[in-house]
Amino acid sequence: MDKREEFLSLYQENIKREGADKLLEYLQSPQSDFFEAPASTRFHGAYAGGLCEHSVNVYHCLKAYMERERVRETYGFATSDESIAIAALLHDLCKVNCYKPGTRNVKENGVWKSVPTFEYSDDLPYGHGEKSVYIITGFMRLTREEAFAIRYHMGFAGTEDQRNVGEAFQRFPLAFALSTADMEATYFLEK
Repeated sequence: MDKREEFLSLYQENIKREGADKLLEYLQSPQSDFFEAPASTRFHGAYAGGLCEHSVNVYHCLKAYMERERVRETYGFATSDESIAIAALLHDLCKVNCYKPGTRNVKENGVWKSVPTFEYSDDLPYGHGEKSVYIITGFMRLTREEAFAIRYHMGFAGTEDQRNVGEAFQRFPLAFALSTADMEATYFLEK
């Protein structure tokens, strides 16, 4: 099963709320490049299909984190499978339609050559996590915890006010867990 098929399977198995079908329809439509887009221009998933692969990787990391005994029993975190799937699979929708194919020059063995790359061009500069929340809520409602998790998934690595990040993590355990899963996928699975 490739990453697109895995994403579709995870989405359809876990996300059942009203509007979820319309969001999935959009992601598969010609108006969205979700399944072809990279996850970044130069870092993790900087290749066609990287965004979908990253989303699936974050899902698996978040699911495993939430199943840890310490997380469930000591911390008392309890999140539905639907919320886990929504937060992980949709946290980076802000990247849809933002990467354009381009080239850059690199020197190899003393010779400059042009290599393919992606350039970032955002026609809706609404921020990172907040843009993902905005896109999702155009199709379906999010719980408050899901919205905060997606909004603050960049954790302390983002440009947000650090007090807000800490407050979100303290109030909404899914926000901390999603940020942790996102970093795990980015720095360990996709390095």
